[in-house]
Amino acid sequence: MMRLMLKSKLHMATVTGKNLEYEGSIEIDEELMKAVDLKENELVLVADVNNGARFETYVIKGKAGSGTIALNGAAARLVEVGDKIIIMSFGLFDDDEYRGPKVALLGEGNKVVAVR
Repeated sequence: MMRLMLKSKLHMATVTGKNLEYEGSIEIDEELMKAVDLKENELVLVADVNNGARFETYVIKGKAGSGTIALNGAAARLVEVGDKIIIMSFGLFDDDEYRGPKVALLGEGNKVVAVR
């Protein structure tokens, strides 16, 4: 049986920007994407810790090392710059192949504090 399981998580990212005029997505620093195996155009679930909003969007690559976490388009209405968010992606796995998610805990400037 295939199960939908948590694959990747950026925990306590800080929103650094928002742009209502963009066609949609979340821009994530390329280094953060690599840390948890996120791919460009991958579907993600975003949870805003500050206001409880939860929404889906897709990933676009941000400049490596920039710390960028920016919401675009309609999703930008659901967050404020400075909000803490959790970014999650999921995948279909057989019980035998699932090894748990890649999780990066983020600190100041969206720098990786720990990876589990």
